[in-house]
Amino acid sequence: MTLDRIAELLQPFLTAPCHSEPGRRRGEEPAFPPSCENARQAAELSPSQLQYISTYIDLLLRWNARINLTAIRDPEEIVTRHFGESLFAARCLFPSAPSTPFTVADIGSGAGFPGLPIRLWAPQIALTLIESNHKKATFLREVTRALTLTNVNIRIARAESLIEPSQTRSAQSAFASPSFDVVTMRAVERFESILAGAMPLLAPHGRLALLISAAQLNTAQRHPAVSSANLSWQAAVPVPSSQTRIVAIAQRAE
Repeated sequence: MTLDRIAELLQPFLTAPCHSEPGRRRGEEPAFPPSCENARQAAELSPSQLQYISTYIDLLLRWNARINLTAIRDPEEIVTRHFGESLFAARCLFPSAPSTPFTVADIGSGAGFPGLPIRLWAPQIALTLIESNHKKATFLREVTRALTLTNVNIRIARAESLIEPSQTRSAQSAFASPSFDVVTMRAVERFESILAGAMPLLAPHGRLALLISAAQLNTAQRHPAVSSANLSWQAAVPVPSSQTRIVAIAQRAE
């Protein structure tokens, strides 16, 4: 696939508003909201970013023939469903280049979505990919190496295993639970249990970003671990070219 074709397929995800617009029905042509006027709404990916995506696709297709990384096999659908959706979430989180480094954890990374495309969009972030499957984690290491990405840490673990039990925690512990400015989740199995494991990883004033179906939003918002985490939810934003997928972002108030 040519770089021009990749850019063409990704264009809807780089131009659609990344903030909700009250009153607009699904399928109507969006207008950029005033809050996004200076927010890279009509952004274009650089030639190097497009080349990274092309290399990533080649690796994904090659590895997918040996291990089940994704059920999507068509290269163009991989661009739209995986890269497009992930880059749209990246724009929602980082509409402009971060002025300070952010720490981001992607839980249940699988084939690297949305974490690695977010890292391509915002190179300043320090990214941790949390994946319990050893073969998938090996693939993530290969992609990171092939794209020469720095500040990417791959943890072979479940999110809940990173949380140090309070009864064993001490001020001097070398194994204190990590915390992150942003925690992302997309298409994970055991959605509700992983949500519970994600909350302790969220730093004070950190953001939780979910790429989920609209039907899952109520479950997420009413989850006991989420309800007790003192989160303030933004209005969910529909993913371009999807009838059901949304980006839902909440920020911790402490």
